[in-house]
Amino acid sequence: MHAKVAAATPDLAARDDFLGAYLETLGMVERLHRLLLDVVKDEFERLGIIDINSVQALLLFNIGDNEVTAGELKTRGYYQGSNVSYNLKKLVECGYMHHQKCEVDRRSVRVRLTDRGRNIRAIIAQLFQRHAAGILGRDVLGNTRLDEINAGLRRMERYWSDQIRYIY
Repeated sequence: MHAKVAAATPDLAARDDFLGAYLETLGMVERLHRLLLDVVKDEFERLGIIDINSVQALLLFNIGDNEVTAGELKTRGYYQGSNVSYNLKKLVECGYMHHQKCEVDRRSVRVRLTDRGRNIRAIIAQLFQRHAAGILGRDVLGNTRLDEINAGLRRMERYWSDQIRYIY
C-alpha cells in the first residue's frame, strides 16, 4: 500500500511543478504585453507624438498595407478586445486611417492606413528593429531560439483555442 502512495507522489509533484511553471508563464505573457505597451508609449512620448496611444499604434502596425474591416481585425488576431471600433474611429478622426463603406456589404466599413498612419507604422517597425538588434547584441536569450519559444507559444495558443471551441 505504501509503495503505491510513494509511486504516485512524484507524479503529483511533477504536476505541481508544471502548474507553477504554467502560472508563471501566464503572468509573464501578461506582463510582457503591458511592458510592450509601455515601451511603445515611451517611444511616442520621446518623439512628441501625443494624439495616439500604444494600442492604436500597434493596431496600425498590424494592419500594415492591408485594407480590412473591424471584424477582420478581431478574427485575424490583429487586435483582441472590445474597443476595436472605438480605436478605429479615433484613428480615422486623427487622420491615421481612411475608411469607406464596403461595396459588397454596405453595413461594413473597410479601413486602410493614410500616409500619416504609415509613418506611425514605420516608427514602430524601427523600434522593433532596434529591439531585435539589442536582444541579439546583448545576447539576452543566450542559446534559446525565438523560433523555439514561438513554437511553444503557438501550441499553447492552439490548446486555448481548442478549449474555447469545445465549450459550445
